[in-house]
Amino acid sequence: MDVPAWVWFVTIGAMVVMLTVDLAIVDHPWSKKQGPKEFGLRQATWWAVFYIGIAIVFGFGLWFFAGGTVAGEYFAGFLTEKSLSVDNLFVFYLIMGSFAVPKKYQHEVLLVGIVIALLMRSIFIAIGAQAINAWSEVFYLFGAFLIYTAIKIIHDHIKGDDEDTDYTDSFAVRMVKKVWPVADQYHGARLTVKLDGRRYVTPMLMVIVAIGVTDLVFAVDSIPAIFGLTQNAYIVFTANAFALLGLRQLYFLLAGLMDRLSFISWGLALIMVFIGIKMILHALHENGVAVPEIGTVASLVVIVGVMTVTVVASLLRSGGVAQSEMEGETHRDTSGTRE
Repeated sequence: MDVPAWVWFVTIGAMVVMLTVDLAIVDHPWSKKQGPKEFGLRQATWWAVFYIGIAIVFGFGLWFFAGGTVAGEYFAGFLTEKSLSVDNLFVFYLIMGSFAVPKKYQHEVLLVGIVIALLMRSIFIAIGAQAINAWSEVFYLFGAFLIYTAIKIIHDHIKGDDEDTDYTDSFAVRMVKKVWPVADQYHGARLTVKLDGRRYVTPMLMVIVAIGVTDLVFAVDSIPAIFGLTQNAYIVFTANAFALLGLRQLYFLLAGLMDRLSFISWGLALIMVFIGIKMILHALHENGVAVPEIGTVASLVVIVGVMTVTVVASLLRSGGVAQSEMEGETHRDTSGTRE
C-alpha cells in the first residue's frame, strides 16, 4: 500500500491534536489554585474506551479504503502493540511505586512517558523500514531477537526480576545524580527547584528518566514484533500510535488488576515466539526456500486467542487464590472461636 505524503502529514497532525486534547481536556478538571486531582476510575474508563474506539474506527476506515488484508495487518499489529503496552504499564506501575510518586501527579508522568515512547518508536520504525528495504535477511535477526526476548521474559518472570528491580538505583538515574543534586521531596510537578540558593533536580525528573529508559527498551522489543506482521511503515506507525494513545487512562483502569494478570508475560512470550517464527519463515521464503508462510488472518486469530486465554486464565487464577485465602481466614476464625 503506497501512502501519499499528505496522508502521513494528516495522520501525524491528528496524533498531535489528540495528544494536545488529552493534555488540555483530560487534565482540565483542576485549577492552579487547587492543584492536580487524582485521576478517577470513571474518568479513566470513559477515555480508555474513547481511544480504543478511535483505533477501531481507524481500522475499519483502512478496510474501506485499502482492503481487508491491510486492515487485518493493522488490527493484528494494534493488538500486539496494545498487549506489549500493557506489559509496559506493569513496569511503569513498579517505577511509580519505587519512586513513591503521588497519585495526583502520576498521569502527568505517564503523558511524558507516552510522548517519549511515541518519539522513540517513530525513530525505530524509520530505521527498521530502511533496514528491511535494504536487506531482507534482517528478518532472520528480528525473528531470532524476538524468540530470545520471549525466553528472557519468561526467565525474568519465573525469577521475579521485575519485582526485585530497584528502579531508583538504575544506571541512568545514577548518572543524573552524579551531575545534579537531587531534592529529597517532590515539589509538585516541577522538574527542578532552587533550595538555599542552589538548583536541585526533583524526584519527578528521576521518574521521567527511568520511564524514558524503559520506553527505549520496549521500543527495541515492540518494533521487530510488528514488522513481523506487516512491512508497511504506515501501518506500523499507526498501530503503535493508537496503542499508545489512551495508555495512561488504561493505567489507572488496570492499576487494581496489575497483580492479578499473572499470566500476561506468558502470553506475550508466546506471541513473540509465534511472530519470531513467522519472520524466519518469511525470510526463508524470500530467499527461495519452499516453506509455508503464516497469513494475516492466522496471525490475528493466534494473537486474539492467546491474549484472551491469558487474561481469562489470569483472572480465574487470581479469583481462585482470593477464594482460598478467604476460606483460610474463615477456617482460622472458626478454629479460634471453638478454642
